[in-house]
Amino acid sequence: MRPPEVILGVCAWLSIKFNLNVWLIRGVFIAIALGGAGTPILFYLLLYFVMRNS
Repeated sequence: MRPPEVILGVCAWLSIKFNLNVWLIRGVFIAIALGGAGTPILFYLLLYFVMRNS
């Protein structure tokens, strides 16, 4: 079963790829984004383009 996509589906894709809970990945992304001054958002977009091309 595929986890639901919330924004671009990157966290859902990572949860399937690494067999982890989607909310764990989302929580990590949110925590890093809040403390990372924008760089994690660019990383998220990079993963989106990697996800779409794979």
